Amino acid sequence: MQHTTPRRRTVLAGALAGASAVAGCSVPEPRRAGPTADPAPGKPVAPTPPHRALLMQFAAHPDDDLYFMNPDSQRLIDAGVPLVSVYVTAGEHNGRNRIAGMPAARPDRAAYSAARHQGLRQSYAVALGLPVFTPWRRGVLTLPGGRRAEIDTLTHGTRRIELVFLNLPMHAPRRYMALPALWKDRSLEVRTHLSADSPLTRPDTYDYDGLVEVLAGLLARYRPTVVHTLDPDPDIQHGTDAARRNDAEQPGYEDHGDHTAVACFTWAALCRRVADAVRDGEPVPAFTTTAFRGYYNRHWPKNLPPGVLKEKAARLVPYGGNPSWRCGNPSGCGDYGVGGTRPLTNRKGWVRSTHHRWPGARPVLAEEPDGRLTAYGVLGLRAVRRRETAPGGAWGEPEDLGGGPLAPALGSAVLDDGRTLLFGVRFAALDGHGGANRREVVLLEQRSPGGPFLAWRGLGNPEHTSDRGRRIGSPVAVATPDGRVHLFVRNADKHVSTRVRAADGTWGPWRTLPGDAEVQDGLAVSVDGAGRTHLYAAGRESVRHWVDGTERTERLPLSGSTVASANGALYHRPPASGKLLGPRGDAGLDGYGGVVAAHSAALGTVLLGTDPRGRATVRAGGRRRTRTSGGPVVSAALHLGARGATVVGAGADGRLWSWRP
Repeated sequence: MQHTTPRRRTVLAGALAGASAVAGCSVPEPRRAGPTADPAPGKPVAPTPPHRALLMQFAAHPDDDLYFMNPDSQRLIDAGVPLVSVYVTAGEHNGRNRIAGMPAARPDRAAYSAARHQGLRQSYAVALGLPVFTPWRRGVLTLPGGRRAEIDTLTHGTRRIELVFLNLPMHAPRRYMALPALWKDRSLEVRTHLSADSPLTRPDTYDYDGLVEVLAGLLARYRPTVVHTLDPDPDIQHGTDAARRNDAEQPGYEDHGDHTAVACFTWAALCRRVADAVRDGEPVPAFTTTAFRGYYNRHWPKNLPPGVLKEKAARLVPYGGNPSWRCGNPSGCGDYGVGGTRPLTNRKGWVRSTHHRWPGARPVLAEEPDGRLTAYGVLGLRAVRRRETAPGGAWGEPEDLGGGPLAPALGSAVLDDGRTLLFGVRFAALDGHGGANRREVVLLEQRSPGGPFLAWRGLGNPEHTSDRGRRIGSPVAVATPDGRVHLFVRNADKHVSTRVRAADGTWGPWRTLPGDAEVQDGLAVSVDGAGRTHLYAAGRESVRHWVDGTERTERLPLSGSTVASANGALYHRPPASGKLLGPRGDAGLDGYGGVVAAHSAALGTVLLGTDPRGRATVRAGGRRRTRTSGGPVVSAALHLGARGATVVGAGADGRLWSWRP
């Protein structure tokens, strides 16, 4: 029977069905007054007590965190940061826990869900340095609206992990998936799925607003300082239906429909959390957010070096488990199709990369006329400014600059008179269930060097439809000696769009740079000694290079990750390698992840990256230095000034630190 959207509330019980999905996220317009764009500055921001850190991550299925959010999550766990991991679906799928070389077992969704939950307990026990079958304390957590979730807790000394299982169904009748349907249609309800041997004894029902309310309530309960989500706006991906089904991707987009829907609900809850705090007279919650790409990993060169990949894949082995294990769970000891060597032999290669949806989410640094450094960033989905209390001194508390809700990464340019321009991507229209969903590039322009700012200004979007506009990437910008500012973003076609600000402050139209090769986000721009603008982007077959807006035809190497540029030169890591290469070959900064490059006449080119343990490391003057205290880097930036090279980073507690190697 052909499906039509029901006019009355319909309860969707868990049942296997065909795939359908949403692509793109927005914050819903709840029945009560809901959060909207709130760019006005001046709201108090919650103080960030030292050493009070908590990581909270939101996944659609058991294993999304292991495939897509590691090694970032593991680095924080290793540093002693408590973790709360929320799983929205029960992960029951078709109820078959596949065992290699054995006939397919009879479907049992309750048992398969329970086996996957057991696999998570095994994996996170190992993550804490405990035996794989360490018992957890299992209980029931009461949620907003009287709903309940299973909560499993494990501690090891001062370290703590909590797993929260909401248990919404993956599948539903009428040939569509439950979570994407719930995101699109407010009239629907879904009934939770009870896993075998769960402390929960009755199912609950969720509608659109109910899920947003529960997720926002969890954020209010735990008050995280770092939030990890999946990708709310996956890339457009064209292909055959057969290939899409084989790869479990939604029609037209390169990710699973559940990943997108859960990311949408999570970002809706983040906005609700901030709006509720402001409404109730509380300060803006001080959390940073990172969204992680999902099945995107399959489509691009791999970016994890062997040592980091081995560690990441090892976390999936206890999750996958083995049918011969005696874990004490009668439903199974893991997700057997994932265990053993399969994470590394799977043709889809999800485990071999970790990509951020908005790369470049690091502090934006500027030096004020009195010599103090200022750092700009995004906290609680809003732009903030923090200043040194004195040149080289401690960092003050964040000052709200508004602009929200913003994606995590800010671009910047410094004008020749010393004023700073900040660029961001705003969730301009935030509504699900068929409502408006728009992203726009926004500008915050400083009135005077070190001084206040003008009002936020919209710069539009290089795309002409809302759906395509949600695919844009992180803005990057640079000021040139002729007084112009060049702004660049990756667009929905995976090409590069640009807009130029003239010396008199007027902006030209959006246009697409020449070239038909697709590129990744994480663009790098710099100006050489002759005043020419160099833009680099990592493509599928090589790094692409534009000079003053014209694509160069030279054949550059292939990069597995985002690229960096200083004084017109390119720095990149080859696929699946920790080696950083520059114009003279080995740049002497092995590690993984993003790299920052800066150049000055006094210091030459200075490079900042992370070593395999996630620590900040700098290469300057032929020497490499590593920051050995303070734990792993959540984000870090580099400033070259009169005091030499200064690295400014954010810890998991949200506080800034400075390091002068």
